[in-house]
Parts: sequence; C-alpha cells; structure tokens
Amino acid sequence: MLRIDAAEIVVARLPLRFRFETSFGVQTEKRIPLLVLHGDGLQGVAEGAMEPAPMFREETVAGALSLLRDVFLPRVLGRTFANPEALEAALGTFRGNRMARAMVEMAAWDLWGRRLGVPLGTLLGGTKTEVEVGVSLGIQPDEAATVETVRRHVEQGYRRIKLKIKPGWDVQPVRAVREAFPDIRLTVDANSAYTLADASRLRALDAYNLTYIEQPLAWDDLVDHAELGRRLQTPLCLDESIATAADARKGLALGAAQVINIKVARVGGHAEARRVHDVAASFGAPVWCGGMLESGVGRAHNIHLSTLPNFRLPGDTSSASRYWDRDLIREPLEAVDGVMPVPAGAGTGVTLDREYLAEVAETHEELRP
Repeated sequence: MLRIDAAEIVVARLPLRFRFETSFGVQTEKRIPLLVLHGDGLQGVAEGAMEPAPMFREETVAGALSLLRDVFLPRVLGRTFANPEALEAALGTFRGNRMARAMVEMAAWDLWGRRLGVPLGTLLGGTKTEVEVGVSLGIQPDEAATVETVRRHVEQGYRRIKLKIKPGWDVQPVRAVREAFPDIRLTVDANSAYTLADASRLRALDAYNLTYIEQPLAWDDLVDHAELGRRLQTPLCLDESIATAADARKGLALGAAQVINIKVARVGGHAEARRVHDVAASFGAPVWCGGMLESGVGRAHNIHLSTLPNFRLPGDTSSASRYWDRDLIREPLEAVDGVMPVPAGAGTGVTLDREYLAEVAETHEELRP
C-alpha cells in the first residue's frame, strides 16, 4: 500500500547556462516548483513543468501552487492508496490543470518505487537500461551561429538535432544546417507559431529531409494540423495539442500527426503518458519524450518513462550539465555519445541535493493532513 503522510512544496530558481530563445520569447533562468511526498519514512519527488506565465499551455506556477495547497494535496494527505494509479480516483474529477496534478501523481510513483525497491521504469513497463537522446537548440543570432551550435552538439554525439523556428526564422537556419550536415537526424519545433496561411512557407521545409515538424499550428487545433499534413511531405509531430490519450487517438486518426511528443507533465502523469504511448503504438506511430528545461528531478522521470518500447525516437533528455552549473540532485545525468543511462536504484534513482536546494529555494513549506 502507498501511504502519504506529509508533503513539502519548494520553489527554486536556477540560472540557465545559455540564453534559450523560442517563438515564445527568451529564457535565461528557470523557476522550478518541486513536490516531495513523505510516507513510511521515504520520500518521492516530482517537478512542475509549468511556467510563470501561461505560454506553453494554460497553467502557471502560481496557479499550480494554489491548487496543490488548497485542492489536490488535501485529497491525498493522510490517506493510503493501493498504488499510484489509484490517485486518479482522488484527483480525476478535476478538469484540466494536468501539470499540477502530474506533480502529485509523479511524486507518488517515485515514492511507490522506493517503497517496493523497484526502478520507476520497470514499474511502468520499460525494459531499457539506456535511452537515445537528442538536443533542442534555441534560436540563434544568425545562420553561422546556428551552424556552429549544431556542430558542437553533433561532435558530442547527440542522436537528433532540433531547431526552434518562428515566422521569419525557419527556412534559412534549416537550409544552412542541412548544407553543413547532410546526414544528421534533423527536426524543427515551431511551438504553435504558424497558421494554415503559412502552409507554403512550411512546405518549403520539405526540401530538407526533416524527420518531422513539431507543433507548427495552434496548441488546441487538430483540424488545421490535419489539413496541413495533407499539404506537406514531412511528417507532423504534436506536442502542446496532446493532453490525453483521447487527444492522441483523435490526432492520429485525423492525420494531424504521425509522431507524438510525450511530456509526462503535460498529460497529467505517468499513467496517462503510458496510455498515450500505447495509443500511438496501436497506430504504428513512434513517440519520443520532450523536455521543459527540467532539473534533474524531472529529467530522471523523463528518462525512466523513455524506457517503454514505443519511445523509438531520441528525446530531449540531454545532459543536465548543458543547462545548469549545479543541479538540484546529487547524481549526474550525463549522456555519452547521445545515449543516456537510466538512473539505477529504486524509484527515479536520484536524490535531492538538500544543501544546494536550500541555497536556491525561494519558498519552502510543509503540509500535513
């Protein structure tokens, strides 16, 4: 049984090692909410992937913290559950806010794994001991800088290069990179920056042998993605549009995507992520694990999820040292030649660096039944 006795909510702020620009804007730091669940003398930890402003989807850090304190945690603290999936009965009646719910569910999975002495990936049905990883590169000042940034990461062995694009910065960087690196696995991510009126511009990307174009159109529009898919040769990958396994089924059935990016936080936790994985597999569509500039806590969850069999494309779980001078966990999560080892041990296999967390924490509160 899974007993949840108490919780901690910690919000940390970490400076990024580089300027990260997407169609949403520029990031130079990350505000990271953490949830620690306590039970039977053990701790399970999860990370919130929401941003301070509702740019990626509708959730925010402030809104998630309020829901955790006032709505979600009061439903689970002091209770015993058969397993982490049983939390859905306690939280599943609430609409939306999947990233906030995911924090509770993911921390419960980590706690459950530690209680059983079993790795999280094994509990989810994964079998891999290492996973292929790629890298997501933000918008650079010019084409030369883009090519040089790609060169560094190709030399480090990453198995896929993803370029962020936006209107006015799309064909140019892709052309420059493809000319410099004819054989690399290359993708682009628009983060919903285009409309169907831009179809001819996006069709120009067909010339550059991309593995897929990720989320070119609106985050909540499957219909226009399906229409765009009929106009392009390059496969489409959906990210923001997929919040549930039902969304994945509809998107794949409509032809709105041929590839799915699974972000465990975006879909509400590991149980729903596994269902999205299974739906995509039934369509023969590969999935991969996306990233949200997570610290080692969220990164470890992503790595374990990626051990499931239909994660057939490299994900975004690149080396933590790319992002942080010092991580929030004690164990290094470093890829070698584009391959990330799965953290060994029970649960996620990683532990909080409590000393450093105390230095970078903005807030720290404890909650009990």
